[in-house]
Amino acid sequence: MSDKITGVILAGGLGRRMGGIDKGLQELRGQPMVHWVVERLTPQVDELLINANQNAERYAAFGHPVVPDQIPDFAGPLAGLHAALSAATHPLVATAPCDSPFLPADLVSRLLAALTAAHADLAVARTFEQPHPVFCLCKREVLPHLTEFLAGGGRKIDRWYSTLNIVEVAFDDEAAAFENINTREELSRFDQAPGSVPLP
Repeated sequence: MSDKITGVILAGGLGRRMGGIDKGLQELRGQPMVHWVVERLTPQVDELLINANQNAERYAAFGHPVVPDQIPDFAGPLAGLHAALSAATHPLVATAPCDSPFLPADLVSRLLAALTAAHADLAVARTFEQPHPVFCLCKREVLPHLTEFLAGGGRKIDRWYSTLNIVEVAFDDEAAAFENINTREELSRFDQAPGSVPLP
């Protein structure tokens, strides 16, 4: 199997905890949050997609294809993964959310090493006891299985994972890189403390 990888930034949510605004387009240190995720993820993959269900033109301005959910009603990150797996041109798909601008520069290489060594369907990042299911690398061939899960009304990402051969990959040494920004208060805190977690 080729190791070529499609990356996808998950920006398809409603941003409920941030007041119903498009999180990926909120500014952090002078740039939309998704800009920092694009900067971090692009060098790690062979192509990049952005999964978004609103403001498609603004996301397209970052120079990568924008793919909306095929599952209606903002069905969550699994619907974003489903859209990415459907559109990906490579056999492996790596995901990262638009609200985690500090993601590790070696995220994909470490997930790939573990996926390959374990002959797993999916590798997921973990810090200490906390898995981070939206940071994953999976084989495109899981698409029919995911389609069936979603068609049956499944939406919980960890419940879907539990039906696959998965490997968790420890990132305890980079725990701060998985900070995500869900609220305006968190956005303000990271904006005002530029030394807390470095950006490119």
